[in-house]
Amino acid sequence: MPAFGSMSLKKRLHSFQYAINGIRNLFTSQPNAQIHLLVALFTLGAGYYFQISRMEWLAVCICIVTVISLEAVNTALEHLTDLVSPDFHPLAGKVKDVAAAAVLIAAIGAVAVGLIIFLPKVF
Repeated sequence: MPAFGSMSLKKRLHSFQYAINGIRNLFTSQPNAQIHLLVALFTLGAGYYFQISRMEWLAVCICIVTVISLEAVNTALEHLTDLVSPDFHPLAGKVKDVAAAAVLIAAIGAVAVGLIIFLPKVF
């Protein structure tokens, strides 16, 4: 096991650059990620407009991060699946379907949280 001092700062900084490249790729190549980002920005604007509470902000932020993170994982699994199984395979389809289902489940939960927070403020 390498000593803590042997970890290169340059390598750590490169790892952030790789992550930033992944974020850039996610939002420039994935229409669903773009939709999630637009909805997130709209929700943040609504939170500011309605002056939601600290706990409501916490719930909104957790939902946004969860949905976008799962969209990133879904995209990564789709790319990996396409790499290892370029031809149709039923198991490859199942991997993609279940990864997409994870995003959908989180998005439905986020909508429910949004309705609980914002509907009383709208009406």
